[in-house]
Amino acid sequence: MERYEEIERALIKDYRKKIWRPFLSALKDYDLVKDGDRIAVCISGGKDSMLLAKCMQELKRHSPTDFELTFLVMDPGYTDRNLQRIKDNAALLNIPIEIFTTDIFSAVVEMGGSPCYMCAKMRRGYLYREAQRRGCNKIALGHHYDDVIETTLMSLIYGGQIQSMPPKLHSDNVPGMELIRPLYKVREEQIIRWRDDNELEFLQCACKFTEERYIRDDGRSNSKRLEMKGLVKYLTMLNPTADRCIFRATHNVSLDTMVRWKHHGVEHTFLEEYDDGAYRSDE
Repeated sequence: MERYEEIERALIKDYRKKIWRPFLSALKDYDLVKDGDRIAVCISGGKDSMLLAKCMQELKRHSPTDFELTFLVMDPGYTDRNLQRIKDNAALLNIPIEIFTTDIFSAVVEMGGSPCYMCAKMRRGYLYREAQRRGCNKIALGHHYDDVIETTLMSLIYGGQIQSMPPKLHSDNVPGMELIRPLYKVREEQIIRWRDDNELEFLQCACKFTEERYIRDDGRSNSKRLEMKGLVKYLTMLNPTADRCIFRATHNVSLDTMVRWKHHGVEHTFLEEYDDGAYRSDE
């Protein structure tokens, strides 16, 4: 049996409960994959996107849904070593990748400001356009359950707003294109276990600029994302279900208790309906 076949079998068998079922649950609950879809699975070279690629391959193999896959790798300026690692891992996992090149890393360094935000925004724009060129109507990204929690907390603590990460989005600039997140219900710890159990080595962030910018003199990280991971860990020490509660909260928003909110870009306030008696005390 080939190595990739062993990994595929383990994904369906050993990780059936922790990865495969949550993956299928997200597809069903959020209606992510439909007949006729042509999906560009976007691979950065990290553990999340590589697992996503294998899950989508297995879905294609076993699902009655009729859809097509393209495995898209953008080279934003990787070193030769990092790009080769992506190629080697794709070959090991039997993922037929298509690579296209940009100069995003260099552009981000020249821009200054928030490099991770700008990099992510530019990457998405390139991925949308490349997916469209290949006849795709969706791009699939490897964001997972913990990304949802951390994004929600980051928005609340640093952005002063309650904002999360939806499981799918329409593109603003590419008509007919959607972004989907099939790993939406998969926990990061399970992705790490899948990686380590199979003795796989993937890229971390391969951008030298962000590595230098976010490592302090004492060797600790300034990354807000890592801060949120630490905060979630602390909160779960106080309440073992805190992480799950935060995730569920994004599915259970009570607008009747909000003072001001936006819907489709239009700002609303509780005062619009207050005089009609819409807001009442239950005491």
